[in-house]
Amino acid sequence: MSTSPALPRLNRRALSRLAPDLRPAVDPAGLRPRIVHFGLGAFHRAHQALYTQNAAAVSSEPWGITAVAPRSAATVRALRKQDCLYSVVERHPDGHTCRVIGSVVGALSMGPDAEAVDALLTDPEVSVVTLTVTEKGYHRSAVGGLDTAAAPVAADLAAPPGAPLTTVVGRLASGLALRMRSDAAPVAVVSCDNMAGNGAVLARVVREFVHASAWPDRETVLARMDEAVTFPSTVVDRIVPATSDDDRSAARTALGLDDGLTVAGEPYRSWVLEDSFPAARPPWEHDGALFVPDVGPYQLTKLRLLNGSHSALAHLGLATGHATVADAMATDWGERLVRALCAEVAPTLPAGGPDPEAYAGDLVVRFRNPTMHHQLRQIGSDASLKITERWLPALRELRASGTDTPVLALALAAWAHGTRPGAPDRSDPATEALASCWNAGAPAAGTVSALLRTVGAADLADDTVLTAAVAGRFPALRAGRVEI
Repeated sequence: MSTSPALPRLNRRALSRLAPDLRPAVDPAGLRPRIVHFGLGAFHRAHQALYTQNAAAVSSEPWGITAVAPRSAATVRALRKQDCLYSVVERHPDGHTCRVIGSVVGALSMGPDAEAVDALLTDPEVSVVTLTVTEKGYHRSAVGGLDTAAAPVAADLAAPPGAPLTTVVGRLASGLALRMRSDAAPVAVVSCDNMAGNGAVLARVVREFVHASAWPDRETVLARMDEAVTFPSTVVDRIVPATSDDDRSAARTALGLDDGLTVAGEPYRSWVLEDSFPAARPPWEHDGALFVPDVGPYQLTKLRLLNGSHSALAHLGLATGHATVADAMATDWGERLVRALCAEVAPTLPAGGPDPEAYAGDLVVRFRNPTMHHQLRQIGSDASLKITERWLPALRELRASGTDTPVLALALAAWAHGTRPGAPDRSDPATEALASCWNAGAPAAGTVSALLRTVGAADLADDTVLTAAVAGRFPALRAGRVEI
C-alpha cells in the first residue's frame, strides 16, 4: 500500500525531526561495516539488526551491518533511498510502539554488487557474517549435504572465475576462499535460519561447495578454513508477521515520516548462540542474547514446547471454530492446554536449556497477544510433516518410559479429526492419503492407527493403548468441546 506523499521520507536528514526515543539508539554515521548479512527479509530487520544496534549503543563499538540481498533488488533500492533506515513496530496488547533502526549501514545486491560483496568478505574489519536465507537457500540434498545436482548450484560450480554466482552458498564459499587465500583474520559465519543444528548445516554445504569446485587450491582453502572459520549454531525466536496497514499507520503516526520499509514484531525476542567466535563480535549479550556451549537444549525446547504448543492450539482451535492463536487462548482451555502440554513434554528435554515452567509462562503471554493475528490455519498447514518433529519423538520417549500422555493424545485426536474426508482443507501434502484412512464403519482406533502409519509412525500405530486414548477423544471434538 503506497503512503501519502505529504510526509517527508525517512532518511538520515530527517532524524532530527524525531524525539530521542524514536531515533536509532546509535548514530548510524558512527558505525562501520563490520558484519555482512545475507538476506534482507523482515525477520533480520526485526531481530539481529535490532540486537546489533542495541549492542553498539551500549558498548560504543561501531558495529554496522552491510546487508546483501540474494535476489530482491527492490529492497536494496528502497533501503538506499532511506539511507538504510527503517522502523520496527512492536505490537503490544495495549497498543503499538515504534523506533527507527540504524544498524544497517549498507545494502548490496548479491549479483550486481558481487565485487563489493567479495571486498567485504575479505576485509579484516569484517569478523562476522550472518545469514537469514530460509532453509531453501542452503540447497540441501535428501541426505543433508549440498545438492550439487541442483541447477543453481551446478551453474555456480561451473561458472568461470569472476562470473556472477546465484546461490548464497556459492557466493559465501567464493568469498571465504578469497579470504583464506589472502590470509585475512578469522571470521565467524552465523546461520540465523530456523533449522536444527544450523551451524553444522551451513558448515557442511559451504565446505562441500569448496570441495566440489574446480579451484586448484581447494584443499588448501579447506585446511585454512579449519583454522580460521567457525560456524556457530543459533536459536532465534521472535514472531515477525507480515507488515499490515495498521503497522504502517502506526509508524507514520509515530514518526511523522514516510517509511516504505516498516516491519512489525511481537514484543518478545530471544537469541541463543553457540559461543564459538574466533575474532571480535558484537556484545549482543548486552541486549539479552545468550552465549552457551551448546544450543541443542534450547533448540529442542523451542521445537517441543513452542512449536508443539502452537500445533496443538491450531488443531484444537480449528476443531472448535477459532481462527487465531489469540482466539484459542481466550477460551477456557487455551492456557491450560499450553501449560499442560509443556509439563507433559518437559521430562523429554535435556538439561542445560530454559526452565520449562517459566518457558510455558512466556508462551502464554505471547500467545495471548491479540494484536498478532496469527492464523491457526497457517500453523496447522503441512501437519503431517510438522507433528513428526514436534510431537511424535516426545511421545515415543514418554511412552517408552511408561508415562501417560493425555495431552499429546488430545492433540493427536484434534489433528486426526481434521484429516477426515470433507474436513476443511488444511493444505497438507498427505491430504488424500490421510483421508483414505477413514473407512465407514471401521473402529475409530483402527483409523488412528492407519493415520499414524501414513505419517511414518508404525511403532505408535501399534500402541493400542495410545490409539484407543486418541479415538476416545473424538466424540467431544465432534461436539465442539475440548476436554482437558
